[in-house]
Amino acid sequence: QVQLVESGGGLVQAGGSLRLSCAASGRALASYMMGWFRQVPGKGREFVAAIPWSGRSAVKGRFTISRDNRENMVYLQMNSLKPEDTAVYYCAAGQSTIASMTLAAGYDYWGQGTQVTVSS
Repeated sequence: QVQLVESGGGLVQAGGSLRLSCAASGRALASYMMGWFRQVPGKGREFVAAIPWSGRSAVKGRFTISRDNRENMVYLQMNSLKPEDTAVYYCAAGQSTIASMTLAAGYDYWGQGTQVTVSS
């Protein structure tokens, strides 16, 4: 079992930045694909970014995902935020492959989510 706890969400103005953190416990993250998803009311979870066990960081547009396997931490740096980025952001861990890492179904463990609100 892996327990994931997100933090770092909040209210930010458009154009601002936030850094989300995900702390893992229970098992080492080293063997897992780690991902960030987001969800708004009435919609399914949307893929934001992912990083395989061997990665250090990966950039997807305005967002950068990074991981520290020694500290069992995963981060999401979000820059130039827009109102449409408003959502609950979830950290996830699973045995996904590179080919399936964008699919929520490929992840076995999820955090409780952290709210990000971007004001215009």
